[in-house]
Amino acid sequence: MGWEALGQWGDDAARVEPLTGGVANDVWRLRVDGRPAVGRLGTGSDADLAWETELLRFLDRQGLSVPVPMPTVDGRLFVDGLVVMTYVEGVPPETHADWQRVAEALRELHRLTRGWPQRPGWRSSTDLLHAETGTKVDLNAMPAEGVARCRAAWARLTGRPTCVVHGDPNNLGNVRMTPDRVALIDWDEAHVDVPDLDLVLPDNAAGLDDEAWDIAAQASAAWEAAVCWDDEFSVKRLAEVRPV
Repeated sequence: MGWEALGQWGDDAARVEPLTGGVANDVWRLRVDGRPAVGRLGTGSDADLAWETELLRFLDRQGLSVPVPMPTVDGRLFVDGLVVMTYVEGVPPETHADWQRVAEALRELHRLTRGWPQRPGWRSSTDLLHAETGTKVDLNAMPAEGVARCRAAWARLTGRPTCVVHGDPNNLGNVRMTPDRVALIDWDEAHVDVPDLDLVLPDNAAGLDDEAWDIAAQASAAWEAAVCWDDEFSVKRLAEVRPV
């Protein structure tokens, strides 16, 4: 149905202007019931969208600042790959103090979602010690030596508790700040994993000690290499993962 599905949110629901979004999605600023909103049209399955929208509604109820899914006239949270969410105002983080606030928001996310079920079809970094594929990851497409390096980095996370990770908090476009809150937006990469992957922030704003930083930075570089393989960014990230 595509954007024609927007009519399910009311006769006055309309697209206003395109926004920058992930390569897999078409993202627009909307006006719904007289209020600004954001619409994202993608190829995610109903199970995937149900996981994401349930998560965002839960986080909103717990007091985290996130885009909140807006229901259709008949109460659905997505229709044919289209999700409509509240528009989140704010600016990207700039200072070390800003990034420290981002770290606090991420740690609260991690605390609230311990034991959360995995996003349908996804694998965690430690799952990939034994599995070959999972949603955006296909280790069979990578050089065997590169896979060995990634798995050695992920093996250092074995046995740690898991939770929901945002998956891309370093992207300036994914954080919206005001003086009184930090909002995390664009949850495309969110899944259940070891929280360390979210905490490799600029200037070590999360305050990790040297060993924790090294473990997290290596595991994060390995993850980003695997999930994006084989574009220029992923090749660069793999080069940062130490040889076995």
